[in-house]
Amino acid sequence: GLWVIPAVEVKIEVVIPEKERSKEEMSPNGKASPLIYKVNGTARHYHLEEHQIASNPYHNPKDVVEASVCHVKDLENGQMREVDLGCGKALLIKESGEFHAVGHKCPHYGAPLVKGVLSKGRVRCPWHGACFNIGTGDIEDFPGLDSLPRFQVKIEKEKVYIRASKQALQTQRRTKMMAKCISLSNYNLSSTNVLIIGAGAAGLVCAETLRQEGFSDRIVMCTMDRHLPYDRPKLSKSMDSHPEQIALRPKEFFCTYDIEVLTEMQVAAVDVKSKIAVFKDGFKMEYNKLLIATGNTPKTLSCKGKEMENVFNIRTPEDANRVVKLATSKNVVIVGASFLGMEVAAYLAERAHSVSLVELEHVPFKKFFGERVGRAVMKMFENNRVKFYMQTEVSELREQEGKLKEVVLKSGKVLRADVCVVGVGAVPATGFLKQSGINIDSKGFIVVNKMMQTNIPGVFAAGDAVTFPLALRNNKKVNVPHWQMAHMHGRIAALNMLAHGSEISTVPYLWTAMFGKSIRYAGHGEGFDDVVIQGDLDELKFVAFYTKSDEVVAVASMNYDPIVSKVAEVLAAGRTIRKRDVDAVVFLSFRTGDMSWLTGKGT
Repeated sequence: GLWVIPAVEVKIEVVIPEKERSKEEMSPNGKASPLIYKVNGTARHYHLEEHQIASNPYHNPKDVVEASVCHVKDLENGQMREVDLGCGKALLIKESGEFHAVGHKCPHYGAPLVKGVLSKGRVRCPWHGACFNIGTGDIEDFPGLDSLPRFQVKIEKEKVYIRASKQALQTQRRTKMMAKCISLSNYNLSSTNVLIIGAGAAGLVCAETLRQEGFSDRIVMCTMDRHLPYDRPKLSKSMDSHPEQIALRPKEFFCTYDIEVLTEMQVAAVDVKSKIAVFKDGFKMEYNKLLIATGNTPKTLSCKGKEMENVFNIRTPEDANRVVKLATSKNVVIVGASFLGMEVAAYLAERAHSVSLVELEHVPFKKFFGERVGRAVMKMFENNRVKFYMQTEVSELREQEGKLKEVVLKSGKVLRADVCVVGVGAVPATGFLKQSGINIDSKGFIVVNKMMQTNIPGVFAAGDAVTFPLALRNNKKVNVPHWQMAHMHGRIAALNMLAHGSEISTVPYLWTAMFGKSIRYAGHGEGFDDVVIQGDLDELKFVAFYTKSDEVVAVASMNYDPIVSKVAEVLAAGRTIRKRDVDAVVFLSFRTGDMSWLTGKGT
């Protein structure tokens, strides 16, 4: 399972910021001509690479379109408009008297950004909270990997013109410029500058950020998975996705930017004194900087029969695909009304003969969304033929001819089952660090600071396996096992490997999708003592504000966009929303309402 990208000719790739790159540097074909620099006394070539050469995207006149899109007075400050250039659309934005034009679709899942939230030089996606700089198009908060293309705007005779590359209008995404590696042919296979353990969002974003920042030494990622990094949230939301459909980057990408990936490779121990990672098969690798981004391991059932065939934790695309196949027209039992359990139940509801869900609490999502929202969600599931068995757990799994036949509950109830999916939570995958000297808390989480640094210099950690200080909750150490946060952790870790001194301050943002409906959520509601609900729970059109004492700590919504993104922006600006402000915040979320009247933190 070892896949190493071969070393090629000796060259270093650096990134020269767009602003400093002159027109002369461009060779006639629009690619940058190699510049020669002295490194350690030897001359080497530097090349520049970008999917779209941003400083001069118009080197091919046939690829350029220019169109008048509106009158100067058509847009007020703080307004956005989707405009058509004939061969594609752009998002036109006016802020502080200036016009900007960028791609109109979020590169993550294609959400229309015109329905998002504009605030202080950035636009936030209405669906999953990714943020983009309106001046550069650069991604500033996640999920997703790519930035927006940026288009030229000019004003002539009171008219606004946009000039854009047709290719950019069609793709609606831009991969940031990246460095490559000094691919020295005398590379020692068993040593790397940066070693990344884990190939989820945190690991991949770390590797990409290092390259974007001009880092040109060796990067090795290793993963227990058979696959290159993929979109894990899709495993429970669209379970029949194949690995290549959900790959975050194609294989060629890793080759192009010299990010080496070792698949099916498990690290068994880390020796931080000699900076060596020891793999399960005995292979050893030296590193200079280390990122631990191993994520979670699902908990299993502890009852009799848990080892049986057709009992699944969903960890891989193969697991998800297999469950769909086995569940079609059959009886499914899901244990645990977790995000995973509920999403799987929703996905299988119209495919299986029956879907039963077993849960210890009396309402799903009670700890996370509160009782009232939990009940409304439960009703939606019951209306879609999902049967709940609450306040009980599994006492035994029974087989017939080696295959699962029945699930026995502690309440005495016996459920027919051809397939069982277990979603009873997870524990951090940090067992291999026990003797390492890396600081791990009582629950197994790796403890990091705001720079994603562990207690060991040069060792960083990110993603689901860490606790970190959350600015939003007065730097309380929290674990946020969600997709967007893993991306941001990876980025912050990379910047600090390069000694940028960057601290994490992002607002957690997550979503869940069931029966074609989404619940969006921003903030950190742990320990909330009240829920203020506006809208109609029965109609599944509502927004819920989670408060602790008098302060809003989180918000959730269904069919109420873009309110969660609006609140995320308010919280990201360091403002406090009090209980008494909730009505006004809801009112203003559907206008280009300014929220600056809300007080800052600590005032």
